[in-house]
Amino acid sequence: MNLNQATIRIKNLRLRTYIGINEDEVLNMQDVIINAKLHYDAGRATDTDNMCDALNYKTVTKAIIKLVEENRFALLEKLTAQVLSIAAEHPWVTYAEVEVDKPHALRFADSVSLTLSCVKE
Repeated sequence: MNLNQATIRIKNLRLRTYIGINEDEVLNMQDVIINAKLHYDAGRATDTDNMCDALNYKTVTKAIIKLVEENRFALLEKLTAQVLSIAAEHPWVTYAEVEVDKPHALRFADSVSLTLSCVKE
């Protein structure tokens, strides 16, 4: 039994990007809120207390910020899939899940969100 399965959660990463297909959405940046969950075996990190043996969540977050802020997206699905790709790219990650919220996308709702996940063998 492995007692060192870690879950890293990046919570409520608030960014701005161009997302949508309506004229107003194409012309104006909008807020998005990103939550990511990453699973990995933290056994080496818990044994050594060395950053080289841990999954660097700062590196993951910086890559997500760069993707979101430097691109345009028509669909929430495309944005979420690309963020998931970054979240899952490290070879130690065994499972990744990403939820992207688009606040005020619907008149009577706080937000609309999409969640995608992947399991790596």
